Amino acid sequence: LPLYQQLEPSQKAFVRSLAFHYRLTFQEFRQILEIQRDLMMWGEKGLEEWGHGLVDEDKKRFLARLQRHSSNLKSQATVYPQEKEWKPQKRTSLPVLSVQTDKKIDGLCPVASPETVCCNLRTIDAVERCPFGCSYCSIQTFYSDAYTFDKEFTEKIKKIKLDPNRFYHYGTGQSSDSLVWGNRHGVLSALFDFAAAHPKILLELKTKSDNIQYLLENDVPQNIVCSWSLNPERLIQNEEHFTASLEQRLTAARKLADQGIRVAFHFHPMIYYQEWESEYPELARRVLSLFSPQEVAFISFGTLTFIQPTIQMIRKLGNRTKVLQMDMVSDPHGKQTYPDEIKIKLYQKFYDAFGAWTKQVFFYLCMEKASIWKDVFGYSYANNEEFEKEFSRI
Repeated sequence: LPLYQQLEPSQKAFVRSLAFHYRLTFQEFRQILEIQRDLMMWGEKGLEEWGHGLVDEDKKRFLARLQRHSSNLKSQATVYPQEKEWKPQKRTSLPVLSVQTDKKIDGLCPVASPETVCCNLRTIDAVERCPFGCSYCSIQTFYSDAYTFDKEFTEKIKKIKLDPNRFYHYGTGQSSDSLVWGNRHGVLSALFDFAAAHPKILLELKTKSDNIQYLLENDVPQNIVCSWSLNPERLIQNEEHFTASLEQRLTAARKLADQGIRVAFHFHPMIYYQEWESEYPELARRVLSLFSPQEVAFISFGTLTFIQPTIQMIRKLGNRTKVLQMDMVSDPHGKQTYPDEIKIKLYQKFYDAFGAWTKQVFFYLCMEKASIWKDVFGYSYANNEEFEKEFSRI
């Protein structure tokens, strides 16, 4: 198994001894490997130390005890240090390519579904892969080890067929960060031309960078919104490696707002950790102090959500992270996420922290069921088309 090969020699020896001692099945051995890997990523004691003196137990009792140990760690609010303790090696060696390909650059949001309340977001893949090192990101699962620009991006974006009489919400942050590359290979200039040619669309540039120079130096179409993904600095330091700091992101957003460019904020993924009850409301107060509601197009909330290949990739990389230290349940798409009660608790307290803005700014939840909308906001939309229509009024 790949996870076994990635263990330290002492860890390999111990799990191998468990396998022979208990005559573990393939599935039992894989379960032990995953728990060992998780404990190391979370900064907890490894199995050798935890299991000392327990190997003479009956196999069933041992495995049940091990599962309880893992479950107990997941059920608690995660503890993060105030300062960054570790970060992965930066992927500076990956090539940056401009290639000719027959791939489409546009499509529907990959999580759009009738099972959740969705805004019918359309996506434009301007670049494939992201240079940031966010531990929870699914982008690391999908693309090869290169940053890839489409050589025919400008021509392809001109060929996107739109109904001139209807609204579309487009975003470019699904396959890479929207602003980190600036106008490399003419990507931003092509997007600006696209927005100017289709005044009924809303084009969203979503980022965790502070690379706004191109926007400050050029005329930005009025139907472009620049959005920042935000989290408390503690989480940025420990899970969003190589991104701009919270202050750098807010400063960049403030500069654009000063130029009359609309901004937006995604608090996604929100993480259930020990200090969330104080640090998320403090983050809301920081945004309230820096912006007026008229400058903010919308605000969204979402939590940690994983597809199985992303969980496998996180374990394969083995970087220090606590994002898998959580109780997981399946959402309507079959993804793994927090139980509803934790989500509702996170969302309600944070939403309340925005006070009067909740009546002045458009708030929404990303990838959530109608029942959670009703618990948090007191309402939901009858269908995704109704939600999209409301978005068109922004």
